[in-house]
Amino acid sequence: MEPDIDQLADGPAADPGLNAQFLPHRTMLLGLAYRLLGSAWDAEDVLQEAYLRWVGADRAAVRDPRRYLSRTVVRLAMDQLRRRATQPYVGTWLPEPVPDGSPVLGPMDTVELRESVSLATLHLLERLTPPERAVYLLRVAFEFGYPEIAEILGRGEADCRQLLHRATGRVGDGTARFTAEPAQHAALLRRFLAAARDGDVPGLAALLRDDAVAWGDGGGKVRANRFPVRGRDKVARLFGGLSTRWPIRRVMELRVNGEPAVAIWRGTGPQLWTVRPATGQLTDVYLTLNPEKLRSVPQLWEP
Repeated sequence: MEPDIDQLADGPAADPGLNAQFLPHRTMLLGLAYRLLGSAWDAEDVLQEAYLRWVGADRAAVRDPRRYLSRTVVRLAMDQLRRRATQPYVGTWLPEPVPDGSPVLGPMDTVELRESVSLATLHLLERLTPPERAVYLLRVAFEFGYPEIAEILGRGEADCRQLLHRATGRVGDGTARFTAEPAQHAALLRRFLAAARDGDVPGLAALLRDDAVAWGDGGGKVRANRFPVRGRDKVARLFGGLSTRWPIRRVMELRVNGEPAVAIWRGTGPQLWTVRPATGQLTDVYLTLNPEKLRSVPQLWEP
């Protein structure tokens, strides 16, 4: 496992003055890296590399620590996204869930920051190119100005505005339309789980929109549907059959990425279920089964 993020600036070679400039930005930088990558472990790797570059930077070239560090994190993360695109993933890719309270989630003090870290939004961001994703998060979630974004990406302001326009058109309506109060979100998830445990296919169908989609990420490590299951009836039958094929033995409610989730055990390892609400119904169901994606949620591995 990579070194704990709290130890980044405590090594023997660390300069107290450099640490004092770095530490105030660490939470924001880690949250930005996670939103860009959808992976807690990759985000920690990026922040560690950004810190090493910060320590080794030509101080005369660093006019603004926040801008320098943001540019470093964004460019390192974009490089990772490009490498990821060349490495085939088995089945559907879903973001790595992180429990509420983890520093990996970064700042959560505005609606935009909270929405940008939800699993549904992180999944939607996979539709974007790395530059689109960077501009969208910097502008919409972190409220960077266009001059800052242009400098961070090494592009013109007009180009950045166009990138944001394209990104918003591809994901912006999705992040805005599908919202619910926390209590309603949790209640819908509980009702869905109860209907699945009972094998209640009509009950499941009543909770789903016509265009509902079930996404399962096994990563080739655990059996899962390699392609999304689309349509209310198909999704209802999929979950309605669980009670007869692999009965649920244990259930745990928890919160990840600022929203309710349930962990279930049907075989040897846990699965994490989250849902995307839409005006009293569900439009998406996400099943994270890949154990490597669940390693950041310690509650799932406690005896």
